[in-house]
Amino acid sequence: MNAAHSKRAPLALSDYLADLAVEALIDEADLSPKPGLVDRRGSGAHSDLHLGLMHASAMSLWPCFKAMAEAALAEGCVSQSLRDTLGRIGREGEQEMLRVTGGVNTHRGAIWALGLLCAGAALDRRELGAAPVATRAAQIALLTDSALPASAVSHGTEVCRRYGVRGAREQAQLAFPAVLQHALPQLSRSRAASTGEQNARLDALLAIMSQLADTCVLYRAGLQGLRCMQAGARAVLDAGGVASLAGRRRLRGLEHDMLRLRASPGGAADLLAAALFLDRLQHGLPAQIGSH
Repeated sequence: MNAAHSKRAPLALSDYLADLAVEALIDEADLSPKPGLVDRRGSGAHSDLHLGLMHASAMSLWPCFKAMAEAALAEGCVSQSLRDTLGRIGREGEQEMLRVTGGVNTHRGAIWALGLLCAGAALDRRELGAAPVATRAAQIALLTDSALPASAVSHGTEVCRRYGVRGAREQAQLAFPAVLQHALPQLSRSRAASTGEQNARLDALLAIMSQLADTCVLYRAGLQGLRCMQAGARAVLDAGGVASLAGRRRLRGLEHDMLRLRASPGGAADLLAAALFLDRLQHGLPAQIGSH
């Protein structure tokens, strides 16, 4: 084989962004021990989920994320046309996810968050810092999907109506404040303290949980469950984070409470995946990424 043929073919930007999104979802699922969530130990507060299903769901979404990035590359700017196209691709991705999982909603929120971030990144490959990508994603999220039925109902919309919160939609429209203001700074602090990567990611998850009005928790456990989650997460961080003995004790207490309430912070998990995606992306693109 000559040198020309031995060189690795350029990887399309859309392929790379889809790879990052799926890797972020798998890394979030594998992270352990997560209070109330599926992880390597078991199904958490869920009776219909397990780690293998989370992996299969994440892999099924690769074409969806790639198509969203390609749509943004083709459009070249934030527009109503792009918003409508992303909405259609997202609904198609959700149907494929449900087909793979046998009807179980594993990653509906992640399709929204990571899909927007893939598109935001594709719109300008020169500005891949967390804030610029999140800002472009927010500009898209602020537009209304023309094809979305006004009567569309989900657990999230029901919770938003009942408790006056806006959930995942608001997080995206505000440029993911839980990620930029809480998860990524905590991830950096914990890494700087040499706690280990897994502990740093758990601390980042807890930073999100400590302040997020998680609609998954609200749906399952109401305001009592939400306050329990937020206070418990803050207690772990205040005790020194999960790398400390005191923090681990508090984490076990938080997990006990989440399992007792049958509450799973799925919204926080989706935002942790978004944080991991942006954390990797802000280091720049590999040399083999092509121009498209």
